[in-house]
Amino acid sequence: MKISAIDLFCGIGGLSYGLKKAGIPVVAGVDLDENCQYAYEQNVKADFLAKDISKLKGAEIKKKYWSDNEQVKILAGCAPCQPFSTHSNKIKNKKQTKKWRLISEFKRVVKETNPEIVTMENVPNLANQRIFKNFVAFLEDNGYSVSYSNVYCPDYGIPQKRRRLVLLASKYGKISLIPKTHSEENYVTLKDAIGDLPPVKAGEICESDPFHRTTSLSEINLRRIEASKPNGTWLDWSDDLKLACHTRSTGTTYKAVYGRMSWDEPSSTITTQFYNFGTGRFGHPEQNRALTLREAAILQTFPKNYKFYKSKKDIFIKRLGVYIGNAVPVELGFVIGKSIKQHIEGHYGKTKRTVYI
Repeated sequence: MKISAIDLFCGIGGLSYGLKKAGIPVVAGVDLDENCQYAYEQNVKADFLAKDISKLKGAEIKKKYWSDNEQVKILAGCAPCQPFSTHSNKIKNKKQTKKWRLISEFKRVVKETNPEIVTMENVPNLANQRIFKNFVAFLEDNGYSVSYSNVYCPDYGIPQKRRRLVLLASKYGKISLIPKTHSEENYVTLKDAIGDLPPVKAGEICESDPFHRTTSLSEINLRRIEASKPNGTWLDWSDDLKLACHTRSTGTTYKAVYGRMSWDEPSSTITTQFYNFGTGRFGHPEQNRALTLREAAILQTFPKNYKFYKSKKDIFIKRLGVYIGNAVPVELGFVIGKSIKQHIEGHYGKTKRTVYI
């Protein structure tokens, strides 16, 4: 019994790489952004299809799976989460509205390919949306056993306070995530993850690692970070450093903005703006700067030998920041893959059939 997986909305390959690490062969990834192709193919060693999912036909996907008739097909996907994020509760424009439809397109591809196992990763708020409930009902109506839960990433050794919705569905019966591997007593901390990296200044590029770079700071933002404490807020600043929005009642709810992280706990959730000191708690605990590309990649559990770029001229902080921030953490992909692998082996173990992975 051969197993193969295809990853929709694959980006630069965080989920795919994690699935492979768990022993699940990934044969293809699909993403609209062709700039993701180099990183995906170099690291995952699978075909990359630069295609809009709304134009993707199930027949194209079927051709990528193992050709054997007897196999386990896995379809994975993490549709862009902006419409469902707590940071964007309201749909602001037509472009954002279109992203809601991607879940429906994912459902269509499931229907056209009929995989044995389906998995989806997204923001927790998606579970409250009708479109997700309809997706679950569709899976159940088509013979899948479905489970989903909100995962706190530190519970699985991931060094950031990321919360994600993970869905697993199988035609073989009940399926669920493996048990948690960590507790608060042994969470992987920020210092565990990036404490050994060489220091760099704001706007500087590390000589030994061109990926270890961050943006520069304006004079006022340099003064602000100098006045900031680990896990502190802008309330620690003198009045001349505070922004006008801080004086409004709405500003008091965003105390993590312009914040420093702490060495002794997992990092803040890595977003696509982690390199910007003013967009969240992304200040380094000691150095006067925001996170570097390398630090964010490590916090997203990409291995240090992951190939993000072909040459130094291809290192654009804004673009790579989006790819890293949008990625499924590799270790979360590993947890998903391990859960699926154990489920398949358990099912076929009962029928005494060999599983080839």
